[in-house]
Amino acid sequence: MDIAGIRKEYRLQQLKESDIHQDPLVQFQHWFKAAIDAQVNEPNAMNLSTVKASGRPSSRIVLLKGVEENGFVFYTNYQSDKGQQLEQRPYASLCFFWPELERQVRVEGKVVKVSPTTSDTYFQSRPLASRLGAWASPQSQIILGRESLEQNLEEAKNKFTMDVPRPEYWGGYKLIPDYLEFWQGRESRLHDRITYSLENELKKWSINRLAP
Repeated sequence: MDIAGIRKEYRLQQLKESDIHQDPLVQFQHWFKAAIDAQVNEPNAMNLSTVKASGRPSSRIVLLKGVEENGFVFYTNYQSDKGQQLEQRPYASLCFFWPELERQVRVEGKVVKVSPTTSDTYFQSRPLASRLGAWASPQSQIILGRESLEQNLEEAKNKFTMDVPRPEYWGGYKLIPDYLEFWQGRESRLHDRITYSLENELKKWSINRLAP
């Protein structure tokens, strides 16, 4: 297998400063809608990178569940590896890749928990099986086998016959960005890279182009 020989030319689109919105969250929503319209497979899938206490990075794919005026929302088990890492170091990065559009978006910023009410509302919107699964899985902990999960699930089904409340250890996070990069693939690896950096003192976004 010639892995080094795997390559693709990007020719679909271009990204000009004159075409972007001054607000990066609005620009993201434009691109996200384009990904949905293009029927990208799981357009809300994103790589979430956190940092361990040792300083080593840790990454996994999670699903974006909301874009608000000031941040990106996702949900998880607070006792999971990523939850514990965010508790110790509340900063993270996100990366979206939409190959059908030859686009990538990187986001960096501080992470805070959403309100319990917001978490409750989202939790109750989930399918019943997913709500029960949140009770059945001691996420990131070592288990003896698949059977233990199935047993936990049966116990949850028997315990919650009428309603499934949100576990206190499960809820949402919001990443409040201070840096975003919009990447559009171009020919000859001369890609378009437009960045937004938040100038804290002025509370405004500085927009720049980076060399590919």
